[in-house]
Amino acid sequence: MAFATMGCDKLGLGNGGNPNGPTPTGPLSPDTAVVYAALGASDAQGIGSSVPCLPFVDCPNGMGYPQIVTRQLKSRGFTVTLSNLGIPTAVIGRDFELLGQQYNRTIVGNFIDQELPFIPKPSTLVTIFAGGNEINTITAALGSGAGGTDPAGYIDRQVAAFATDYATLIRGIRDRASDARVIAINPPNLAGMPFLAGVSLAQRQAAQRASVGMATAVNAFVSQGVTVIDLMCDTRTYLPSTYSSDGFHPSDAGYTFIANEILSAATTSTYPPPRSSCPQNTVVANP
Repeated sequence: MAFATMGCDKLGLGNGGNPNGPTPTGPLSPDTAVVYAALGASDAQGIGSSVPCLPFVDCPNGMGYPQIVTRQLKSRGFTVTLSNLGIPTAVIGRDFELLGQQYNRTIVGNFIDQELPFIPKPSTLVTIFAGGNEINTITAALGSGAGGTDPAGYIDRQVAAFATDYATLIRGIRDRASDARVIAINPPNLAGMPFLAGVSLAQRQAAQRASVGMATAVNAFVSQGVTVIDLMCDTRTYLPSTYSSDGFHPSDAGYTFIANEILSAATTSTYPPPRSSCPQNTVVANP
């Protein structure tokens, strides 16, 4: 199975956490102090935008979604302290970090070990964007022979590992910042993104299966009081203008789109839940 190194069926995943978990924290109140912690990878630093930022460096004019959200909240009268914890190339947990390194992907950290411990305890807003690097790690592993004659089974096991890691991350956030409004961004269907347009059908099918499985896993945390932004089913996610020239990282327009959704999810009590299915789940035919 020849996959490029860049870089469905719905899976019956549980919520991965305590079924008696917290109800959603209410929206941010106007004219209050916001302590915002952003967990992510290169997206949190605005890679692909016109003003990318260096990790752990104050970057008020950056065009990543954390910087845009911060500016938008301030324009509405909020006082905002941003802790941008994103690490380019990062994945959600150590298992994906080791898997990527096994198949020669550059991965320098993970959310659970290198980002979660640094969430400020007074945080009132936490965003999470995971999935893209993990999906590319899975397809890289498959391209090097992982999964053998059962690539679908291999993908599903990795998706289950992702769901377990996500549950660990959510529990950790609740332990550190129990009053925070937690907003998760589910991954889009990478098979519909420009950077995979020229790869084999098998790779796009694998990326789709992993994408839909991971989005399903993230969506399940709505029952745990997490607000989910549904990139998977939003048609704007698949517009060419949403992406930078590499076809993977968002453009200025893409980051602004994500930031606007975060702002809405953070400040309203009626943000819509993610859809359980949509045409974007199958941008390529399933095997």
